[in-house]
Amino acid sequence: MGSSADSERLFNRQRTLHEILGGGLVADVILWRQKNLTLGILLVTLSAWVVFEKSGYTLLSLVSSVLLLLMSILFLWAKSAAILNRPAPPLPQLQLSEEMVNEMAASIRSRVNALLSVSQDISLGKDSRLFFKVAAYLLLIYFAGGLTDFLTLSYTSLVMVLTIPALYERCEDYVDKYIMMGYRKLLQLYVKLDEEYLNRFQNWVLEKKKLS
Repeated sequence: MGSSADSERLFNRQRTLHEILGGGLVADVILWRQKNLTLGILLVTLSAWVVFEKSGYTLLSLVSSVLLLLMSILFLWAKSAAILNRPAPPLPQLQLSEEMVNEMAASIRSRVNALLSVSQDISLGKDSRLFFKVAAYLLLIYFAGGLTDFLTLSYTSLVMVLTIPALYERCEDYVDKYIMMGYRKLLQLYVKLDEEYLNRFQNWVLEKKKLS
């Protein structure tokens, strides 16, 4: 892509969408570079959604049923193997290493500290722009939660995550172009409104103050 195309990128970004998403397996899945895995995730999620919606199962009851079935099969397999002198079920070593636990704890600690730091900045009024962003996201979640249940919202969100970025990557030149055009028009409209109404309102307030 040429420099003119790069200058039209949203937020003046220099990296590709794949790099922004982390560049690893997660980015490959989201952008359908691992098509079988992405399709499998969608199908499994769709099946789970249908099971929960149509059967009346809750997440807790379904997990309990699956674990009970799995444990029963392994228990009967082990008992029958002992009676018939057969090998026991080939189970892996079910143990977390200290290194894995330390890595998980360090990752969780860093994310929680970052969240607490952001929350503190918002609470103390240090970052007004971030406050309005967070407030807008929370309001959006509030209204979306009022329109649907958590399960349907989660499934819909996953479908959007696995479709919108991939579609955007394929058509990003056109999308960026038209979004930037719309942004410029909104900016022109804002400048026009600012000149015609906001400045007039400020002048009116100043006149009122002078008269008082």
